[in-house]
Amino acid sequence: MYTMERMEKETAREYAFRVIKYNIISLELTPGSMVSENELAEEMGISRTPVREALIELSKLKVVEIYPQRGSFISLIDNELVEEARFVRLLLEQTMVMESCDAASEENLLALEEILRLQDFYLERGAKDKLLQLDNEFHELLFTINNKKFTYDLISGMMTHFDRVRRLSLSVIKDSKNISDHKKLVDAIRNKDKELAKEVITDHLSRYKLNKIELMEQYPAYFKLK
Repeated sequence: MYTMERMEKETAREYAFRVIKYNIISLELTPGSMVSENELAEEMGISRTPVREALIELSKLKVVEIYPQRGSFISLIDNELVEEARFVRLLLEQTMVMESCDAASEENLLALEEILRLQDFYLERGAKDKLLQLDNEFHELLFTINNKKFTYDLISGMMTHFDRVRRLSLSVIKDSKNISDHKKLVDAIRNKDKELAKEVITDHLSRYKLNKIELMEQYPAYFKLK
């Protein structure tokens, strides 16, 4: 499991939640695997109580399943929850990109373009987790441009389901079109082309549907069967 530095003023529960969630999204904690409170606590250097509390919070997001007397397990990927998360995100981001055509300043556009440069840099080096992080930063900035950062934070929990599929896609799809989508989107925003921006973000957030069958064929044990 990957651990990161604890932030200033971050409680042990908040730290445990952030670390465990990151490892679920990055697939370091694989779907269907059992997790031990003792082992997680030891790796993070904290007590069991905040770990238990973090697992309970993650179970509310349906990415962890807790069974009395049996233990805690990382939930299998549920395609229905993935689709629901994508649906919510698509509706919100269609609005965000169209409004960004009016709201984005030159400074905002330069910040988006800087993320694009970093994505190209890490794509060449095959740094999958860094690419996913930058992808999230790109989309978060779209909300920030429109003073909707709180909205982004509110939906980040349910996005965990979608994010796991996005991370898995990076392992399967070698020629990802995500970065080219982002470049088209920035161009559309710079040119104040709202309809093109909406079209690009719709295609961008629908790509996982094309990859889903391939992902399920290569990682059948990761997915919940209906």
